[in-house]
Amino acid sequence: MKLLKLAKYWAEIVPLMSCVLLYLYISIPLLGYLAVFSFFIMMLSVITSVHHAELIAHRLGEPYGTLVLALAVTVIETSMILSIMFAEGGRTATLPRDTIYSAVMIICNGVVGLSLLMGGFKHKEQLFRIEGTGSGFAALATLSVLVLVMPLYTISSTEGTYTMSQLLFVALSSLALWFVFVFIQTIRHRDYFLPSVNVEDESVHAAPPSVGQAWVSFVLMAFSLLCVVGFAKLLSPNIKSLVSVYNFPDATVGMLIALIVLLPETWAALRAARADRLQTSMNLAIGSALASIGLTIPLVVLFSVIFNFELILGIDQKDVVLLGLTFLVGAITLGSGRTNVMQGAIHVVIFAAFLFLTLVP
Repeated sequence: MKLLKLAKYWAEIVPLMSCVLLYLYISIPLLGYLAVFSFFIMMLSVITSVHHAELIAHRLGEPYGTLVLALAVTVIETSMILSIMFAEGGRTATLPRDTIYSAVMIICNGVVGLSLLMGGFKHKEQLFRIEGTGSGFAALATLSVLVLVMPLYTISSTEGTYTMSQLLFVALSSLALWFVFVFIQTIRHRDYFLPSVNVEDESVHAAPPSVGQAWVSFVLMAFSLLCVVGFAKLLSPNIKSLVSVYNFPDATVGMLIALIVLLPETWAALRAARADRLQTSMNLAIGSALASIGLTIPLVVLFSVIFNFELILGIDQKDVVLLGLTFLVGAITLGSGRTNVMQGAIHVVIFAAFLFLTLVP
């Protein structure tokens, strides 16, 4: 009976337990079964963070709830990139590029594709507002080309890099576009991002949490996300060893970082799609991808300028092709405001191609 009573408070117990275990494991190498157990705890933290993000979203309403989760995860992603760059002494010039490119591909193909598949199988056809999602997708395509593709064609520095002035221009442009997107999402055109009310969705009828409960959920969500990053960092030697043992390309590290960091948003987007709230899934996907570039690039550029670290942003030719295919198919997918299983399947195939060609270039 006591265990059943404690189970009711799992969302409060898991973050605290994870923090304690993270503190204990800091000085212990994670090998064998301990590494597997740490991965299990990390996954529990992912589920818990999504639970608290949904409580906050229910209190604040859309699109503020999805914005909170997107910002939290992006800040943590940026912290991971900067901490690894600092620890390696600037010898990871391509890590920001690999992580950001992976985040865009994972979100635009993996998260969107799986959301459309899951929602399509259960609800056949789903709707979303193209006014908000379309403008966000256009901003994402613009930033992706400026950050990841244009360095291959500039002639003022070596291929794949920017000069100091070009880096500052791209950083300021990224930040400006992200601020404009947040402005229209939360103030000027908030209605473009509001999901339609679904009478079958229980969260619509449930009473919103109090202000105090929302603040508690915010703190517990922050602890959960911190544990996700903490365990991911502790497991990074295992990841690097795995990459070395199987002779995978260096870009695999950035891909795995993006996969781990985006787990909370992926879980939240899939839950929303299954509940026939595809607009929420799209808000999470596009908002997260934009924040991944719009916030990460300015901070990484600032960090590289201050500490004089080299920064290589230009992606490989095969990645340029996949990125272009992603935005071409994405424009068709988002063009009508209506989705089905076929569109989801196409994005999932592109996502599978991205994973496979990263491992086997």
